[in-house]
Amino acid sequence: QVQLVESGGGLVQAGGSLRLSCAASGRIFSINAMGWYRQAPGKQREFVAGITTSGSTNYADSVKGRFTISRDNAKSTVFLQMNSLKLEDTAVYYCNADATLAYNSGTSRFWGKGTLVTVSS
Repeated sequence: QVQLVESGGGLVQAGGSLRLSCAASGRIFSINAMGWYRQAPGKQREFVAGITTSGSTNYADSVKGRFTISRDNAKSTVFLQMNSLKLEDTAVYYCNADATLAYNSGTSRFWGKGTLVTVSS
């Protein structure tokens, strides 16, 4: 149906930057909101940032002012620019897309498999 593939994760020193990308593909009629979640070791998955089709954004308090979410609707891609990274940002980052698969059908949420971000001291 819908595949979401994240890229851009890796190892970075505290204070550094990374840019994550997530491309959606498959039999998609339309994509509504897209976003990023993360899951640190031993913790529950948590919301990081979201963006609507029109570009409205919202962020978790813990990343406001450091992370920026954006999207390219033509390419069905969402990005997460992460600056001033902290040790506590270490996690697997998952993108999601709320998509419809046919005209007048309901919206479902799809998830990528995640990309690991490790912030070292």
